[in-house]
Amino acid sequence: MSNSQTILRQNSLRARSSLSTKNREFASKIIAGKIARSPWFQRTEYVGCYLSTKTEVDTWPIIARAWAMKKRVFVPVIHQGKQMRFQEITMSTNLLVKQYGIQVPEEGEFVNPRMLDIVLTPVVAFDLQNNRIGMGGGYFDRTFTFLKHRENWFSPKLIGLAFAKQEVASIPPNPWDIPLFLTVTETQ
Repeated sequence: MSNSQTILRQNSLRARSSLSTKNREFASKIIAGKIARSPWFQRTEYVGCYLSTKTEVDTWPIIARAWAMKKRVFVPVIHQGKQMRFQEITMSTNLLVKQYGIQVPEEGEFVNPRMLDIVLTPVVAFDLQNNRIGMGGGYFDRTFTFLKHRENWFSPKLIGLAFAKQEVASIPPNPWDIPLFLTVTETQ
């Protein structure tokens, strides 16, 4: 990871944290509405979606909408310290709070990431060339490295969720970075 990415990450985390609870909730509702109305969400059956933490875009309204539309929802779970897997959650799934306050399902079926139609991805910083900076663990890049060799977007489509103030002018990509299909914010 480059020094410039570290600085971009720190600045963007500060910007995201500076949002008031009221503004975060309002922006999250707008983003959830955009997701629910999008054609790619309407057509999907298997939704990969992170379980949001305090300062991230709230994903629970999106998850609730997916369930209401009879879609299956799978959340990322870190397995054996480095491998990300996707585990199903339902309305009755018991969630445990793990490291960094991240919720994970106590049980549920796992699915191969290639089976997901879309993956709603947490974003720390993004640019308009579909580059993203996450928290720095590289989990999404390692899990979806197979997308690097595709010429067209089939599935899953990686959709970044972010607040507009997390946009940066440019993110210099690393060779292992997997670009997003698009990023959804409250303003775009």
